[in-house]
Amino acid sequence: MIRVLLVDDQPLIRSGFRALLDLEDDIEVVAEAADGQECLALVAQRLPDVALIDIQMPVMDGIEATRRIAADPALAGVHVVMLTNYGMDEYVFDALRAGAAGFLVKDILPEDFLHAVRVAARGDALLAPAITRKLIDRYVTQPPRARAGSGLEELTGREREAVALAAHGLSNDEIAGRLVISPSTAKTHINRAMAKLHARDRAQLVVLAYESGLVTPRAR
Repeated sequence: MIRVLLVDDQPLIRSGFRALLDLEDDIEVVAEAADGQECLALVAQRLPDVALIDIQMPVMDGIEATRRIAADPALAGVHVVMLTNYGMDEYVFDALRAGAAGFLVKDILPEDFLHAVRVAARGDALLAPAITRKLIDRYVTQPPRARAGSGLEELTGREREAVALAAHGLSNDEIAGRLVISPSTAKTHINRAMAKLHARDRAQLVVLAYESGLVTPRAR
């Protein structure tokens, strides 16, 4: 059973999402919150698999709540998905850096919404190629921030190649095809790289790849 926490300051939005989730046999909404502060208390109490958190809320916004969840080792199993009214606004980049596994636009189709919850529960990142391209575009206009001790030296050559391809928006199957390996091996390379670089998920791995200088936008 996938345990979900809904966090949005608009009751109508929460009700709509809950109505969809309650119809699924493998998903359970364990709690609802109206702001980031209430979210933090409920996350600690209920330990959901997925926390769907609105970006803009009173008291404490979703990005700060996400940052605190990501910083707590006891909440490592909580996968945060940000909710936004916009496709790729300035907040999304900050949300991914804070530790979000991805984000959803609130006008998403019901079937895509349910699929996204299941993807997040598996620990996979909700980073479509279009979103990755926009992240890359962001780095074209902003130089990478230096990160000391990023752990890149611990990666094997194959792991570095896999991370670089992931940073360019390739899926595990596409990485496998490019490196002439099996999809399961590609996934293993990505998972090991995430562990070595202390990335919570694929989304943070992509951000770290650019911030560390492993990948540069102009190398596309």
